[in-house]
Parts: sequence; structure tokens; C-alpha cells
Amino acid sequence: MTRIYITNSAGDSIHVIDPSTNKVIQQIKNIEGAHGIAFSPDGSRVYVSDEVDSTLDVFDRKTGKLVKKVTLSAHPNNIAVAKDGRIVVGIARDPGALDIIDPVTLTRTKSVPVNGRLHNVYVTPDSKYAVTGSIRTGIVTVIDLTTEQPVWEVKFDKGIRPMAIEAGPDGSTKRIFVQLSDFNGFVVLDFAARKEVARVQLPAAKSEFETDGDRSTAPSHGIGVAPDGKSLWVTSIPNNAVYVYSLADLTLSGEVALPSLKLPGHETISAVANWVTFTPDSKTIYISNAGLRSVSAIDTKSMKLIAVVPVGEVPKRINTLVVPDHPDSAAISSEKRASLR
Repeated sequence: MTRIYITNSAGDSIHVIDPSTNKVIQQIKNIEGAHGIAFSPDGSRVYVSDEVDSTLDVFDRKTGKLVKKVTLSAHPNNIAVAKDGRIVVGIARDPGALDIIDPVTLTRTKSVPVNGRLHNVYVTPDSKYAVTGSIRTGIVTVIDLTTEQPVWEVKFDKGIRPMAIEAGPDGSTKRIFVQLSDFNGFVVLDFAARKEVARVQLPAAKSEFETDGDRSTAPSHGIGVAPDGKSLWVTSIPNNAVYVYSLADLTLSGEVALPSLKLPGHETISAVANWVTFTPDSKTIYISNAGLRSVSAIDTKSMKLIAVVPVGEVPKRINTLVVPDHPDSAAISSEKRASLR
């Protein structure tokens, strides 16, 4: 069973979409300030970082009921889950830290200091490392999950926004695709070389779109590697589109226009595309439309919009849950599943 989860950053609920029908089939309610969302490896729990209470909120997946609120060291942003079930939470307050939560006791066991408040955090495909990014300092920090200590970092000329991770043939991390503040495109970070090896600018916008002025500092804010490991999908707010690149050589292979809204007295309003996630078969990509209270579903083969699903207020973070057929199987986001091929 596959489900698409979306947090509504300006609302008080989480919407759950059934990708077989592209309909909302569940709502988790009464959570304001929901930021990141991830899942336990067995698919039984939903983890949500709560910006209002500075907690990691743990929900029962079937019932949607709150199980526990885990107190964090400070105000959180995004989260990720390792194969062993540990939850890592980016702390978005200076001086910056990565909180680590034990999945059995549901308690914070460590806060790893990093260089700058964190926005986004990830776990590498092999679960050996956590990767964090700071908007304020422009630093990507790599943390060894065995020692729970930082092992290296790279500083960029702009703030770190969303990232996507590509695995090599042996499952180890090959490249990290990094979006930056004030840059409509992405940077390629070679994991072994620990340095930037390419910078890709998205095509120029074909027309003007009206967006929230606060989004001008993050024009490209959503990126993902398809589970089949063949393509990289990159969103653009000013272009109101998602671009498709061949993962092999990073050549542009397609563009899909996203929904827009026309109101009297306004320019055409952008969807304000944010995060992306995939179904595990790579057939569909889902993109949160923060400006239109909806999620776009796109057929990846035809590169056509196939559904626009209404959700809540300012939807942003989006993730795929695959409930395993067997209790000891892993349930992970499609983006991470892609890297385990």
C-alpha cells in the first residue's frame, strides 16, 4: 500500500492521498505548524516536526491519533528517518543542531552541534550518514550516524535549500543535488570528492507569474531523484513548472507546466511549487502547490498533469509512505527508496 502525505504549513492538518485514485482518504487533524513528515520503517507511525510546540509529534498511522510529543532541543524544521528507525530532526535555531530521537523510547538521545541553524535534513541511501543544510551559513554538513558526529562540511556562496541524493551502484552516496537561495537551478555536490562539480541554471521563464514576494529568495524549491534512478525533477516557482533532467548526464529532457490561477486585477498566479515525491514505481510524481492549496500529480512517462488534488492551507513538505507487506520490511519515502535500487 502506498500513500502520499502532505503537511499544510499554514493550516492545522495533514492530508493523505491515495495515489490509485488521487483522492484524499485521511486527515490527521489538530496539528498547527506541521513542518517535516516521515515514517517508521514498519509503516506503523507517522512522525511530524511541530514548529508551534517544538516537538516531534508521533502519530499512529492507521487511526491518525497522537501517540506522543517528544520534546526537542529547540524549534524544528525538517526530519528524516534512518533504516534502524532513528529519527533525525533539524533544529532551526542558532547555533544549530541535529536532534536524534530513539524510536523505541521515543526520547531525544543526542543533539549534534552543527555550523548554523538547520532547515533541511536527509539520511543517505545506505543510512550511514545524515546530511544537513543551513540557509543562514550556506553550509552542508555530513554527520556519521555510527558515531553521531560531523565528519565533513562544504560551504556554498548561498543558503542551502532542498536537496536530493543519488546512490551509486553499490548503494553508497554518489551525488547530492543542492538547491540554493536566490538561484533558479541546482548545484551538484560530488560526495566522494566533497566539492561542487557543476551548477545548472533552469531555463528562462516563458511568461510572468505572480507569486508571494517572500518566495523570491527561493525560486527553485523542490527536487527529487526518481525511484528508477533515471531522472532528476526540479521545480521552479517563477517559471511555474517542473523540469526533468537525465540523471546520467544532466541534460534537460522535459518540462511540465504546473497549474495556475487567474483572478481579476492580478497577473496569472503561480502554483508556488515546492516539494516533490514519487510513487515507488516511478510512474507518478507529486508536487505541493503552496500557492493554490493543492497537490499536482504528473505522469512521469508522458510528462502530463493528470490530477490536481485539493488539500489544506499552504501545503509544502510532501512524502511517500510504502506500507510493507511484511513486518520487517522498510517503509521509506520514495526519494530514499530510489537510492536503494
